[in-house]
Amino acid sequence: MAEEIRAEMVANVWKIVVSTGDAVSEGDTLVILESMKMEIPVVAESDGVIERLAVNEGDVVQDGDLIAVIG
Repeated sequence: MAEEIRAEMVANVWKIVVSTGDAVSEGDTLVILESMKMEIPVVAESDGVIERLAVNEGDVVQDGDLIAVIG
């Protein structure tokens, strides 16, 4: 079953660390968000493969926006 990773706050997408098709483990950093000059890592909550990245560097995400799907 696919797991959706969603934003937990309004932030800028500062850096994307993974690519579609990459294998990730629980706790791996997927994306780094920036909010109020703080860097916030978004991590994988389970092992799997990145099926989809829904953001690009420089995007602004809102609370609840889709960031990635892990399958």
